[in-house]
Amino acid sequence: MANTKKLKILLVEDDPLLGELFQGRLVKEGYDVTRADVGEDVVKLLKNMQPDLILLDLCLPKESGFEIMQEINSRTDIHKAPIIVISNLDQPSDVQRAKELGAKEYFVKTKIRHTELLDKIRDFILGEEVPE
Repeated sequence: MANTKKLKILLVEDDPLLGELFQGRLVKEGYDVTRADVGEDVVKLLKNMQPDLILLDLCLPKESGFEIMQEINSRTDIHKAPIIVISNLDQPSDVQRAKELGAKEYFVKTKIRHTELLDKIRDFILGEEVPE
């Protein structure tokens, strides 16, 4: 990474295996990664950290990713970072709802390779165009 600032990512993923995989790959790429596995931890974390990006799963215990985005939008006391959704929900209505709630990108876990997802995350953070 050419940037000297270590970019911070908040990874919200409840699947332990996927969470470890994503976190390990992102750390290897040079990002500072904080992980949450339940939705209710996200707002607490955002009060104390200012991530450059939030990677958000939608299917979480206790509070869904949709509810988290609604709460982030309604609060003035927390940092608002760009959100990229990574989910197994692939219905057009889910994608539309996530985008309406502020998601900048939406990727279906089962339809994208991890290396491709990492490339898209890097491009997004660096402000480059994300190729289709």
